[in-house]
Amino acid sequence: MSAGKWFSQKTSQHLTLKQSEHGKSDLAIEILPIDNPQVVQLCQQSGVEPSSIWGGIKYTWKGTVSWDTQPQNATTPQGESIAIAISDASAANTGKFIYLTGGKSQVAQYTLGDDNALTLITQTDNIRADERIWFESDNVRLRTTIVTKASGDSLASFYSEIRMGGK
Repeated sequence: MSAGKWFSQKTSQHLTLKQSEHGKSDLAIEILPIDNPQVVQLCQQSGVEPSSIWGGIKYTWKGTVSWDTQPQNATTPQGESIAIAISDASAANTGKFIYLTGGKSQVAQYTLGDDNALTLITQTDNIRADERIWFESDNVRLRTTIVTKASGDSLASFYSEIRMGGK
């Protein structure tokens, strides 16, 4: 449902620092088959059988952040991520995503709610990220994230995304 090209606008609030930032990005989301070489490689690196996943997802993005007048200095102005989804054997609406971004692998737990909203929770030693993604319509997607560091610093973000083409 998320496949295609998207225009994303973001507003974030650094809760501890009481600072705001605004950004925009062009996103491309592609659904990859389980035999895609990048999907197979991520499965191998993660010790996952490709037959146990429902497929892969490739995200690419390029964006700017309003507080950064020099886009080359932005934290992540452009990039690519590959993810695979593995549903729990007992409940297809829960499971985990394994992401590979910038050579680093991360695991997020997911739940697909009765309202078709996807909730992702990613936890490391230093950071917890809670993300919720839902569709207002076929071509309007909304996201919220709350990222909390072990130090207590938090960042809350809201994204509105409009599909620009492709499905």
